[in-house]
Amino acid sequence: MQIRSLTLREIHLKLLTPFETSMDRVTERRILLAELNLDSAFGWGECTAGENPFYSPEDTQTCWHIITTYLWPMLKGKSIDSASDIWPLLEQVRGHTMAKATLETAAWDAEAKVKNLPLWKLLGGTREEIPCGVSIGIKETVEELTAAVKKELDSGYQRIKLKIKPGKDLVPVQHIRNLYPRIKLSVDANSAYRADDLHLLQQLDAFYLMMIEQPLGWDDLFGHVAIQKNLQTPVCLDECIHTYEQAEAAISLGACKIINVKLGRVGGHLQAKRIHDLCAKNSLPVWCGGMLESGVGRAHNIAMSTQSNFSLPGDVSASARYWHQDIITPEVTVSPEGTITVPTAPGIGFLPNLKRIDTLTTRKLHLT
Repeated sequence: MQIRSLTLREIHLKLLTPFETSMDRVTERRILLAELNLDSAFGWGECTAGENPFYSPEDTQTCWHIITTYLWPMLKGKSIDSASDIWPLLEQVRGHTMAKATLETAAWDAEAKVKNLPLWKLLGGTREEIPCGVSIGIKETVEELTAAVKKELDSGYQRIKLKIKPGKDLVPVQHIRNLYPRIKLSVDANSAYRADDLHLLQQLDAFYLMMIEQPLGWDDLFGHVAIQKNLQTPVCLDECIHTYEQAEAAISLGACKIINVKLGRVGGHLQAKRIHDLCAKNSLPVWCGGMLESGVGRAHNIAMSTQSNFSLPGDVSASARYWHQDIITPEVTVSPEGTITVPTAPGIGFLPNLKRIDTLTTRKLHLT
C-alpha cells in the first residue's frame, strides 16, 4: 500500500456546555482532522491535542507544525504492508505522540477500508458492544452537579466520573455518593494535588470509588507509588503514561492499579494495543479516556475499546452529549442500557460529513 496524499484540516466545534477541569475551562474545540490517501482508500484520523499545553506539552498549533514540517515528509510516497509500519517510520521524532497518532490512526482506517474490514476487527477486537461512562466537569454548585449526574444516569450511562480539584472535591463527591450509594463512581484530578495532600485523598476512600485518576503531577511516577501504597482506592494513571515503557515502569513500581489508555496520548492504535496487552498480562484493567473528540476520534475510541482488557466503562459517550451536530453520519448513540453497538461497516464505520466539515474548517492544506 502506498501513501499518496494527506489533507489536513482545522475545524472549530463549539461545545453544548462548557467543560471544566482542574486545568482549564473549554467552550470550543480546535480540532485537526487528517484525511490520508492509502492506495485507493481514504482514512480519517483526529488530533486530540487541546487548544493549549495544559494537559499535554502538545497543542493544536504544535501538532499542525510537527505534522506538516516533519511527519508528513517521513511518510509521503512510502509503501507499507500495514498501518503498524507507520510508527517505526516516525520514530526519529521524539515525543509528539498526539501529532503522530493523527496520521497513524488515519492509516489504520484506510487499511481497514482497503481490506473491507471494520477497523475493530483489524485491530483484534472481540466485543460487538461496549459499556459507556461519562465524565462530568467541575460545577459551581452541588445543585448543578446533581442535575448533571441525574441527567446522565437517566440516559443509562454505567459509570459517572467527577472532575475534582482542591476545594471542589470532598463535598461534591460525598453529596453524589449519598444520593447514589450504588452507582459506579470515580474521580479525576488531572494532576491537581501534591504528595502532602495524602490525608485529603485518603478521605476519598470513604466513598467507595472505582478509582482516583491522576491525583499527582503529570510526570510523577514515584509520587504515585507512595500515594497508591497509602490508599485503599485504586489509583488510575492517565497523563503519566505516554509510552509502553512508562506503563511498564508504573506497573513494576506499583504506581497504579488501573491505566487509562488514550489514543492520542500514547501515539495511536499500535502503541495502545501494546499497552493493552502489557496490562492484560499483569492483570491490570484498562479503559478508554476521552479528549472531547469529534465523531472521527470517537469512532477510533470505539474500535480500540472492543479489545478484551478494556473491561471498565470508558468515556466513549454519545455525540449529543457534546455537540449540537457531530461531523459524522450516523452520529454515535448510546442505548438506554449505557452501551454502544460497534459498527460493522469497513474502517471506522462512520462516514465523515464533508459538507458540515467544510462549514467548520478554518484552514486546510493538501499535501502530495
